[in-house]
Amino acid sequence: MVSSDEVRELLADSGAEVRPDVPLAGLTTLRVGGPATVAECADEAALVRTVGALDAAEIPVLLLAGGSNLLIADEGFPGVVVRIANAGVELTADSVLAEAGAVWDEVVARTVAAGFGGLECLSGIPGSAGATPVQNVGAYGVEVAGPLRRVRLLDRASGEVRWAEPSELGLGYRTSLLKHSDAAVVLAVEFALDPTGASAPLRFGELAAAFGAQEGETRPAAEVRDAVLRLRASKGMVLNPDDHDTWSAGSFFTNPVVPEPEVERVRAAIAARVGDVRVPVYPAPDGVKFSAGWLIERAGFGRGFPGADAPARLSTKHTLALTNRGAATAADLVALAHTVRDGVAERFGVRLHPEPVTVGVTV
Repeated sequence: MVSSDEVRELLADSGAEVRPDVPLAGLTTLRVGGPATVAECADEAALVRTVGALDAAEIPVLLLAGGSNLLIADEGFPGVVVRIANAGVELTADSVLAEAGAVWDEVVARTVAAGFGGLECLSGIPGSAGATPVQNVGAYGVEVAGPLRRVRLLDRASGEVRWAEPSELGLGYRTSLLKHSDAAVVLAVEFALDPTGASAPLRFGELAAAFGAQEGETRPAAEVRDAVLRLRASKGMVLNPDDHDTWSAGSFFTNPVVPEPEVERVRAAIAARVGDVRVPVYPAPDGVKFSAGWLIERAGFGRGFPGADAPARLSTKHTLALTNRGAATAADLVALAHTVRDGVAERFGVRLHPEPVTVGVTV
């Protein structure tokens, strides 16, 4: 493990602020994770120089901004955590350019307040702007892949900084080429906006119902943002330091896509356990998408599982979120994730996959 003094010397001219033994729990929304040396970069130039210097010295790097989709081991991280803190936001006539460290919901709020539509369905999602294309963040019928115009990337092998088109990123359901590779660092993102102030089409039934609208209709972006924030808050999905249901990484498991030849087998397993019920499914390119939250509940893991005394529990508002009740460790959360994952697999023959990025642990 490299010492903090060595890191400070290496990064003396980078523009980064180096701090030793920082508890990473304080930098993630799950509020778990052991210590590490942190190099905080407040602008793009410092970020590029810092990553370049660490890579040249072959020091392991963990990139961290909002920490909302991250589960870090209790032992911490043995290399250097590069904190992405460049946070500029610029509006044009039909777009918004946000630096990677900008708080995502603040970006959305700023576009809506300025009279633009397009991002309002993504309101209340914790984390940074730079993480949104990595995860292809989505909610209430909108994915980042829709309004995304381009992404500014640092190529870690060559040091080149360039703009990349969405078509280069392999954007899919909660994934991208960026998520599964350390080859590039997101420096900034640009999104197209609707200058009329109309929302994106309402394609999520629950949200459309809130307006008495037909799916596909639009409403003023500001009204849709307010409705999305209310819906998310009711599920514990808007950060609140006083509400342990929000001490989470959001939805912990992705909705599983079952290949067509396996769908009837899964339906039969569900019917054998819970009877002839309506199963919420959605079309997917490679099969049929089932609701992970629905499967978790029907497998016997209700809200608040495994009980009031457990340090890590399913949210009391939303079974798809694994939450830290104030004193949980990463090991506690991993154990709960394994219990839920294995229970769903045993009962329905469907394997759930974690959505958060894991560091030093296996889920």
